[in-house]
Amino acid sequence: MSGLDFEDFSAGQVIVGAPMTVSRDDIVRFAREFDPQPFHLDEAAAEKTFAGRLIASGWHTAALGMRLLHAGPMGGRSSLGSPGVTDLRWLKPVLPGDALRVSLRVEECRVSASKPDRGFCRCAVRLENGRAEAVMTQRFTLMLARRGAEPPPPPRPVATGIPDVVAEPDDAEAIPFLRDAVIGATRDLGAYAFGADAITGFARAYDPQVFHTDPEGAKHTHFGGLCASGWHTAAAYMKRLLATRARDHAHTAAHGPAPEMGPSPGFREMRWLAPVYAGDTLRYATRLTDRRASASRPGWGLAFADNTAVNQHGAQVFSFSSSVFWQWAP
Repeated sequence: MSGLDFEDFSAGQVIVGAPMTVSRDDIVRFAREFDPQPFHLDEAAAEKTFAGRLIASGWHTAALGMRLLHAGPMGGRSSLGSPGVTDLRWLKPVLPGDALRVSLRVEECRVSASKPDRGFCRCAVRLENGRAEAVMTQRFTLMLARRGAEPPPPPRPVATGIPDVVAEPDDAEAIPFLRDAVIGATRDLGAYAFGADAITGFARAYDPQVFHTDPEGAKHTHFGGLCASGWHTAAAYMKRLLATRARDHAHTAAHGPAPEMGPSPGFREMRWLAPVYAGDTLRYATRLTDRRASASRPGWGLAFADNTAVNQHGAQVFSFSSSVFWQWAP
């Protein structure tokens, strides 16, 4: 697969991709694996929730945006990856049958001061439905090789393998209503193992760059081995959050009223700090940083949190700041 070059982009450029229709089965399939909340799984159950109807997971929307970005503006080619997303907003829900189209606007291009074989493009993405409504926006930086430069070497020898089997924790904590939640409270979310098949399966569906899909081809990239899509890392966070929340909710409901949780309007400062290789196991955690009552949704509030993941060596590889609707009081 040929690579994507820094010179393929210029400041002010706008590239629009072809549309893709999202089916109900697509929405439910992703939700079952990574975001099994009622409003992503079943129409009847969704009617009784904050969302009121079946909608796609925001993480699914972000992954679909990556798929459309790769197929359209990136021309099916591979970059050198991205250090992260500055901010992302889920503006409208994605519904079954929506035809999504992505547009990429290049805001700035600059050559790396420390590594002149590559450059960085700061980009803005807009994802629209068939009614020309924006369903998601995001800003991120794309790292690209300069045309004619020698391919960047792997940063170090990379050992990939088969991760150990991860046991589901059996701990449980009471979930407070947001009014009573303690700022600074941290919840361990357990571990997620990144096997090669899971990495390539996710990437073929949503982020088919060579270092995510081809174990042999990945060895010849600057990553030096098969590594997970950043959106796979993010989706695994959601999987761990909901698995932990399910235990905590059952524990809370057994002793009294348990608060409901709603969707998220978006996040800030997502950082992919180091590659997540085949064989790695990440442990996720979330820490409440702020809370406020919602002015537009009586009875609800917004919870703000910092979220992290560390690998089996204790190195932090992933972080972002989130917001989510949370029932304010009984």
